[in-house]
Amino acid sequence: MSPSILALLAFSPILLAAILLVGLRWPAKRAMPLVFLFTVSIALYFWQMSFNRVLASTLQGLVITGGVLWIIFGAILLLNTLKHSGAIQSIRAGFITISPDRRVQAIIIAWLFGSFIEGASGFGTTAAIVAPLLVAIGFPAMAALMLGMLVQSTPVSFGAVGTPIIIGITGGLDSDAVSAQLLANGSDWATFIQLITSQVAIIHAIVGTIIPLIMVLMLTRFFGKEKSWKAGFAILPFALFAGLAFTIPYAATGIFLGPEFPSLLGGLVGLAIVTTAARFNFLTPKTTWDFAPAKEWPNEWLGSIEIKIDNVTSKPMSSLRAWLPYVLVGLLLVISRVFPSVGSALKAVIVKFPNILGEVGINADFMPLYLPGGILICVACSAYFIHNMQWQYFRAALSESSRILLGAGFVLLFTIPMVRILINSGVNTADIPSMPIAMARFIADSVGDIYPLLAPSIGALGAFIAGSNTVSNMMFSQFQFGVAENLGISTALVIAGQAIGAAAGNMIAIHNVVAASATVGLLGQEGTILRKTIWPTLYYVFFTGLIVLLAVTVLGIRDPLMP
Repeated sequence: MSPSILALLAFSPILLAAILLVGLRWPAKRAMPLVFLFTVSIALYFWQMSFNRVLASTLQGLVITGGVLWIIFGAILLLNTLKHSGAIQSIRAGFITISPDRRVQAIIIAWLFGSFIEGASGFGTTAAIVAPLLVAIGFPAMAALMLGMLVQSTPVSFGAVGTPIIIGITGGLDSDAVSAQLLANGSDWATFIQLITSQVAIIHAIVGTIIPLIMVLMLTRFFGKEKSWKAGFAILPFALFAGLAFTIPYAATGIFLGPEFPSLLGGLVGLAIVTTAARFNFLTPKTTWDFAPAKEWPNEWLGSIEIKIDNVTSKPMSSLRAWLPYVLVGLLLVISRVFPSVGSALKAVIVKFPNILGEVGINADFMPLYLPGGILICVACSAYFIHNMQWQYFRAALSESSRILLGAGFVLLFTIPMVRILINSGVNTADIPSMPIAMARFIADSVGDIYPLLAPSIGALGAFIAGSNTVSNMMFSQFQFGVAENLGISTALVIAGQAIGAAAGNMIAIHNVVAASATVGLLGQEGTILRKTIWPTLYYVFFTGLIVLLAVTVLGIRDPLMP
């Protein structure tokens, strides 16, 4: 079978998903079961995977789905608990005190608080926390979901305390072979990984600084009273200031400290700087921008989760007490990821599924305490005491959160198993590479010397398929390394392009969209969100690719592997 036909077949499940979700506007609950069955057919008849391996991949996907649903449940339970305790009313009042301007609120919550949460947790947690919080303070559910997805870009490469670099790239490269080459050229593995980290941080800082502006432009254009870009450009100075307040400490941390802390420190420093600036109206527009009255919002903007703050169930509380659960989330996520002894203790509670159905390499596990869902649920339970809630209100929060899982669970039961079949398709009797690798090889062979321009697109494709920067890096880092080596260009730069593209691909990752949609009650609107987030994704991968191409061809940047 020719490489072009192989690539087309490998791409066909993704193409079908795009046609059904984006083109025909099918809800994911209707589209993804069909895409799953189509993927199974491709795997069995063209890739000649064994039925046992397809089934094992499906079971692996179901275990992973359980982890994703655990995170969703935790995020929704925390939100509903704060709703019933009255904390949401105080949080909303606090943001209005900082600034009543919705554009400023979007930048502070989605861009800065979201980046901090991404740095601490990753794995789709950011949108699951940010989107419902925005809904709680008065944003349309659709706008909140869009903003929650857009922040899953710049901070993602260093999400979960650097996991996409530390685990994704390190696990995706043949470390023994690469280390031998490095030693032969007077370098070492640690220097190479730090070089990749620095380049990822610098390029992200260049491309990502205008993401807050893009967020606001899309907010005013699609959700404003006048549907104009003008209201978005009115906040240009503040948006760029907020972008730099994050990306400067972010880049410096990546260069000097390594991959664990850029998003964490960038988010914290940015929050401190920007909230102070907003309080003093530094660079903020003179006129305040808000949505039209809620009664005028189209039905498609509205989620099925309603957060009423008019009839709270407890006495008004201080802003500090209201925010304390979210502060605890951040602290516990950081402690569990930064201190090995704590992380190990949480990871000790684990359910393992090694070599499912006897298929070597198809493993899955579930760590209820270490996953962000466990932390979110613990904090939600602590909020019961912190906010002196009555049991009936906490029980109502539990009930509401459980019902929301049903819709998200159904869609993810098909989406994540489909992803695992694609990734595990490399073991087959047809002796052909896995579907993602088949697509990537065809692209590399077709474009030749301008490949650096498209390297980030490979990363984004991997994240679109897998819903994970880490998994995309594990799938494609060695492939990207080999292409760069064959072309005689910087392997570190091309891998950096892979990592950045994989971060941007999270904005359009299907199961991330489904998971975030569940937290704001917008299941069935996935295609609408994808039609919006595809444009920032294209911006990100194009300009990242352009920077990598110029760095290689014009600046002639080389790396330690080059003699």
